[in-house]
Amino acid sequence: MAALSICESLVIAMVEKGLLTAEEARGVLEDAAAAHLRQETPGLVNGRQELAVRAIERLVLQVDAAGQVSRG
Repeated sequence: MAALSICESLVIAMVEKGLLTAEEARGVLEDAAAAHLRQETPGLVNGRQELAVRAIERLVLQVDAAGQVSRG
């Protein structure tokens, strides 16, 4: 969870500073979510993949909001 929080902060900061557009960040995050969805693992590990996808989807919403603020 700590790594996710760090990545979340970095991606949002990069969008706010104009290093990435919100669209570029969304593309990277969507690729990451798709990679987790392709994981073919049973049981508890699969549940972790689903949690990762939900966390990434939440981050996409935050990146979109950061992109709107930076365009302000």
